[in-house]
Amino acid sequence: MNPVRAVLFDRDGTLVEDVPYNGDPERVRPVAGAREAVRLLREKGIGTGVVTNQSGVARGMISAADVRRVNERVDELLGPFDVWAVCPHGPDDGCRCRKPRPGMILWAAGRMCTEPSRIVVIGDIGADMEAARRAGAHGMLVPTPVTRPEETAAARHVARDLLTAVRAVLAGPPWGSVLADERPIEAAYRQPGPAAPADRAAPAGCVRPGHRAASGGRAPGPRTRPAHDDGRRPR
Repeated sequence: MNPVRAVLFDRDGTLVEDVPYNGDPERVRPVAGAREAVRLLREKGIGTGVVTNQSGVARGMISAADVRRVNERVDELLGPFDVWAVCPHGPDDGCRCRKPRPGMILWAAGRMCTEPSRIVVIGDIGADMEAARRAGAHGMLVPTPVTRPEETAAARHVARDLLTAVRAVLAGPPWGSVLADERPIEAAYRQPGPAAPADRAAPAGCVRPGHRAASGGRAPGPRTRPAHDDGRRPR
């Protein structure tokens, strides 16, 4: 039995093409293989969610409504996803949700009633992998042209594209069979993650795979005050 219960995706550059500060649903374009990747997970009963930094809100470049409209378009094209967690804060706001902090992953885990150790986070930069590590989840990097070489070198799990990453998740541990043009995928980050902040306790009702919450599954993301990111990615 596959121990993975849920996969959380970064949005921009991972599920859809990276358009910095995008507030236009018409500019949403899924990356190659995204539809099949998400479909394969759902067919196996594995929950899906999105965890995304959207600092354009804090910077005044897009509105929260813009973000919702773009997310709704992603849902139309690839969804529906079971949970959405969005951090609208800027790098200097000191929130706990902005990746590389683990707040959104911990919130999503609670919402899905799933231990972080049974979650895989798929993203394209080091902040995604660090957020997974801090949460006690597994991180899998799918490099893009914006991924730094040192981020790829530091990642424990690396796949050449999104569909390869999801197929590796579905293959189950050991994620060790060597796939073409990628390093072996090994089990990692088995240590328990930090406890979620008290104000981020799991809600009374859990979201099951394929069953959206009454709110539509779009959480605003943890609102506790945290973090800074790596100062590089305009999200």
